[in-house]
Amino acid sequence: MSANPARGEAALRIAGAALVLRPSFAALVAAEEELGPLFALVERAAARELRLSELVALFWHCLAERPEGLTREGFGEALAAQGLATLTPPLKLLLGQILGGR
Repeated sequence: MSANPARGEAALRIAGAALVLRPSFAALVAAEEELGPLFALVERAAARELRLSELVALFWHCLAERPEGLTREGFGEALAAQGLATLTPPLKLLLGQILGGR
């Protein structure tokens, strides 16, 4: 599966596996239930106050498919190992979708 930018999807590579982040309505509702209002999340990101745990939660909820055996803790560890510079492009795409919609 590859990301479709026309659908607002972002590509992410974790431990050699290509993953797709899809900000569907259901995914964003689940993220909002956990993280609070999405507009506040965007504001924290813009102010460079977004926490790693928030980024992991947003990405986790937006995963189009979760590889078998992938736990949220393992997913978070893999994201942290990549560093924030690698995670910034997919984060920007997801935040843009939150603000602009499709």
